[in-house]
Amino acid sequence: MPRTTPPRPLDVESLLPELAAHRGTTTRLHPRPGRPGAADSSVGGPLLWPADEPWPVCTEPHGHARGRRPADIHRQRQILASAWLREPDSGPTGEERRLLERLRQEHRVEEAAAHGPLPLIGLAQLYRGDVPDLPSGPDGCDLLQVFWCPFDAHGPTDHGMLLDLRWRRSCEVTEVRTPPPRPQVVGFDGYVPEPCVLHPERVVTYPFAGLLPEALRDRIDAWEEALEEEAGQSADDDAAAPVGYQYDLSIPPGWRVGGFASWHVTDPSPMDCRTCAAPMHLLLTVDSSEWDGGSDSWKPLEEQDLSAHRYAGPTGITVGRWGELNVFACPEEPGHPHRWSIQ
Repeated sequence: MPRTTPPRPLDVESLLPELAAHRGTTTRLHPRPGRPGAADSSVGGPLLWPADEPWPVCTEPHGHARGRRPADIHRQRQILASAWLREPDSGPTGEERRLLERLRQEHRVEEAAAHGPLPLIGLAQLYRGDVPDLPSGPDGCDLLQVFWCPFDAHGPTDHGMLLDLRWRRSCEVTEVRTPPPRPQVVGFDGYVPEPCVLHPERVVTYPFAGLLPEALRDRIDAWEEALEEEAGQSADDDAAAPVGYQYDLSIPPGWRVGGFASWHVTDPSPMDCRTCAAPMHLLLTVDSSEWDGGSDSWKPLEEQDLSAHRYAGPTGITVGRWGELNVFACPEEPGHPHRWSIQ
């Protein structure tokens, strides 16, 4: 079933004609639980990885001897999802609670695995033919595959993320590696994706307000302040919150390809290629939630009756403290190293 973004609450270009010069597009991926195959674009599904090619691993010297088993994390989510669907909603049974307690336990791996290379988790793969805003990879590659390390133990703080993006030509893969290597334990549940099929949808998007020309930004601020003042004077306690540029008109929530990055947590930071200094473009957004209370207007028409608590996190992924990961690519040479920011 497709996923359809509702029309925006108002035509922002009629209100602010200058925005037309800044209009862009982004492809909302709309991942939802399913059974993708290696020939499908997916989150958490099997990857089109050659049988004769080494699987990506993390070789940084951090501990990975103790953590939760991925299979236990998947099982925990299944139990909780089943419990939430019961009528009346009474939560897990006593037996389920005891099982959940066992599933939440950490485990120690064998000595050899604790000190050897750590297999990365295959987070997603995107075929260019499925995703309109996915650019061509280096040398005409049509498939982007995304991996990450299941432990926060990297970078100068020793608490950062390790992300690994690979481009390939899908037609060159003749024999797929099955099953792929998997980490025995993970350091954070949010690194373990649930298998999801995608429902790509291209929508119009506009830049983060802080990156617009100052005069246009001031007009947006004045318009929003007027709406808030009008709402504050209203006697209707049940009135909907005023429409906002950030939450309703510019950048949709959820997993996306292309478009503009949101900088709602930190100030905008220049994302220039460290190889050639070209300003980088947003390649991919990995989001913890498909929608929330502030971005409810973006909820697909087919899912208007679904609650955020039960349905807005289909991938099982959590970025940081329920945030989003924005990955940037060099527009001059897609083979140059990527950069990313967590918001």
